[in-house]
Formats: sequence, structure tokens, C-alpha cells
Amino acid sequence: MLLSRLAETRIALASTRSRNAKRDLIAAVLREASRDDVEIVVSYLSGSLRQRRTGVGWKSLQSAPPPAEEPSLTVGEVNAVFSYVAGLSGAGSTTARAAAVNALLARATAKEQDLLRGLVFGELRQGAMEAAVQEGLAAAFDVPVADVRRAAMLMSSTTAAAALLLSGGLEALHAVGLQVGVGIQPMLAASAPGPDAALDKTGLPAVVDYKLDGVRVQVHRAGEQVRIFTRSLDDITARLPEVVAVARSLPHDQLVLDGEVLSLRSDGRPEAFQVVASRTMSSVDVAALAQTGPLQVFFFDLLHVDGDDLLDVPLRERLEQMRRLLPERVTVPREVCTTPEQAADTFADAVKRGYEGVVIKNLNAPYAAGRRDSAWVKVKPRHTFDLIVTAAEWGHGRRRGWLSNLHLAARDPASGELIMLGKTFKGLTDELLTWQTARFLELEVRRTAGTVYVEPSTVVEIACDGLQVSTRYPGGVALRFARVLRYRPDKSAAEADTIDIVKALSPIIDGSRSALDPDRAAPC
Repeated sequence: MLLSRLAETRIALASTRSRNAKRDLIAAVLREASRDDVEIVVSYLSGSLRQRRTGVGWKSLQSAPPPAEEPSLTVGEVNAVFSYVAGLSGAGSTTARAAAVNALLARATAKEQDLLRGLVFGELRQGAMEAAVQEGLAAAFDVPVADVRRAAMLMSSTTAAAALLLSGGLEALHAVGLQVGVGIQPMLAASAPGPDAALDKTGLPAVVDYKLDGVRVQVHRAGEQVRIFTRSLDDITARLPEVVAVARSLPHDQLVLDGEVLSLRSDGRPEAFQVVASRTMSSVDVAALAQTGPLQVFFFDLLHVDGDDLLDVPLRERLEQMRRLLPERVTVPREVCTTPEQAADTFADAVKRGYEGVVIKNLNAPYAAGRRDSAWVKVKPRHTFDLIVTAAEWGHGRRRGWLSNLHLAARDPASGELIMLGKTFKGLTDELLTWQTARFLELEVRRTAGTVYVEPSTVVEIACDGLQVSTRYPGGVALRFARVLRYRPDKSAAEADTIDIVKALSPIIDGSRSALDPDRAAPC
């Protein structure tokens, strides 16, 4: 299949908001693809290369050669080039990588070059990500979409599910089960502005878990073999010997547990997220990082025990098995609440004790792996959002020489466009200023006299006092009194909050102009 077929499909997907139309566009492409190309096409339509890391930098794609006039590239040729590039290492690899990429881009049309840039950096703005591709795959091969989604979740890959469907049909999809040692896509929580709103979704009674400000982990044990995955399914087993020891101490040989890793201070209150992130997100000198303090794991769900899969078992039964299996010291603090007042009291207690908030859960719900489901609803005491940094402005005064004022955006889930919501320089320590200046210069796309525009891949957690109507921003709203809480190296740009989520969870005030309006934001 020619790459131009996908480039044209990308444009068509971005131009429609209809979910059914997206499904049909994707299904049409998949029906045309050869058996050799289907896996590549599924991966590209999902928004990513098959090679997880290529070493290709943003700048190398910004200085691309002039585009070709006519399409000639096939998806198989593109996949082969990136496989070659991803395998390069050592002296001369940077030069060889650049030469290979430039040769590829020279054969690509303008539309194909745009597609390739999006694939390399996971920034395809076509409004058709993995869920839509799964629907298209089901339509193309006339199988239930639920079976495609379940297989993709259990295999951690829609591409792998597509390959299985091609080789074995629906029967092969049905045969897929949870495999201990293979990470599965985690269940994610929806959001609500308060406990009452969360209970409207979950119902009563509900379990109210304290929300831990750590790093999500999925722990697999098969005998003495332990593997630990992040929410993005990176294997970080070697970085968490404490968690490995806990898993091996449990009285069962086959386990899959969902939990959070964090560090506690001497007074029992959680340490800052950055302390945990420095251990779990870095593979450099693990022994030295361990000296920053021990980490503790707290489990909140049980997905498998000794041959029994529990994904479809109601949460109340999974919790009962956890209660029998796990010591209390490695389970998340929680309360089963039968009234709104109990839930509100638990939320207040969690905040008082230094936790992020709570996650309120439906006791009858199965584990909706790979989805953000309203059976779990997180509640925080303040408006916080995970936003994408699109640019940073050079500072003034004592911040001269640092990139300071951040441009913040949320993605429109329909079009994939980044919608700017405001700027902030509040909450940035000298340490963060130093880090972000170095990082953003690495990610630089272009610059003006006072601003460096960056690859939109960095996620930052922002607290604000709500939203304000603003004619200055394309979304019609601006953040009010935003401040930086932390960067989120554990999240990709695709996992940042959308503009719909931001608007749904923040009160919108129609009054005086926001402190983040461009005409009011003081240089800093």
C-alpha cells in the first residue's frame, strides 16, 4: 500500500467529527491493505510507528528536503527505514540516522512528510486514535468490536490483535487471555469536581480509595520472576527492588496487581511526586537514586491470582480477595461508604492527611482495562489539569537566561488541534527553571525574539482557580491564576487532559479579564 493512501485518509479523518465516518474511513483502508501491510497500517492509523523509539530528533524533521511531486513510498518501505534507523547505535549513528531519514523524506510528498512527522513524535492530529482504529478493524473484518478491544488490551497492542485476527480469525481473539508477565493496558478514572458528582456516576455503596500522588505500577509475579510495568507499559522492574521484594513475599506464585508507588515522609505524609519520579523514570545509576529514600508500593486492585483471571469479576469480590491475600501495609487506604456524607468525610480526611484526593469506585464494576471508565471517578480538592507545553518565553530580572513563562494548551478530541488556554510562570522553582530551559531547547521547533516554540510532547500539571471567558484564546476560555505543580514524565501528550475535560471540571466565570490574558501576563 502506498503511504499516500494513509496521508489522504489522515486528512479525511481530521475533517470529520463523526465517529461512524471515522470508523468507515479506517475500515476502507484496512480492507485494501495486503496481509503483509495490515499490521503497519493499523499502527500508523493509531498514530505511532511500530518502532517504539527511533532516535530521530524534532529538528531533523523540521529541516526536511523539498517534498516529492508524486507519491512512490510504500508503507513497507517506510517501516523498513525506521527499523534500520532504530537499530543504529555507536559512533557515526547520528550521521547515518540523519542520512536515512533525509533520503526517506526526499521521496515523500508534502502530505506524506506531515504524516511522517506526526508518526515519529506521536502527534498525529487526525481525531482517530486507537479506539477508532479498533472500531475500523472490527468493521473491516466483520467481528465484534468488543472482542477486538479485549484482545488489544490483553496483548497491550491493537497491532498485535490485528495480526492475530488475520491469522486466526474471531476464534483466535476469543482465545486471548491475561498472561502473567505481559503488561495489560490499565483502567483509568474519570473526573468529577466533588464527591457528590462522583457518586452520581458510581452510585452507592461505593469504595472510596485515597488517591496516592505517586507512579502507577502493574506488578506481575510468576514464581520468583517479577515484572513491573508503568501505566505506559514500560518495564521498570530493575528500578524498584523494594517492590520486587514485596511481590516475592506474598503467598501466591501467580499474581497480577495494580497499584501505586510512592515515598512517605517520617510523619507518614506522602513525599512530593518528583521524589518518586526520579526513581521510576530514570535508568541512570539506579543504585545512586535508591539513596534518595525507600519507595513503598500500595495496591488497589487484583487482576489475577494462581490461574484465575479477575478482570470480569465485580470490584467487591476483587477487594475481598485482596483483603485475604495482602497485608494491610501494602494496600491503599480506603473506606466503603454507604452515604454521601461518609464519602465527603473520607475525601476531607484524605486531603487533611496530605493525599491528592480520592478515587470513588463502583463496587459492582469489572476492571475496564484500557479505558477511562466512569466506574472509577477521581476527586481532587483543587482544579488541576495535565496540559501540554507548546512554548516558553525568556525570563526577565532574576530569571534572565531561563525559559520561564509557559504556553499551555489542551487538545480538542474531535479535531486533534491544540487549544491554547493561557500562560503561567507561577510555581517554578530555580531547579525547575534550570531543567525546563535545557529540556525545551532540546525540543525547540522555532523561535521569535522572546519565545521558544517546542515540540508539543511535555505534560505539566497545572493548578488553577477555574476558567474565565476570554476572547483572546481560540477556545473562548482562559485559565485563572494558574501555577505549576509538577511535570509529568510518566504521561505522554496523548494522555493530557482534553479541552472538553477542562471545561467540564472547571467553573467558568464571566467577569473581569483573566490574569492570564496575554495583555495582562507580566513578563517574568
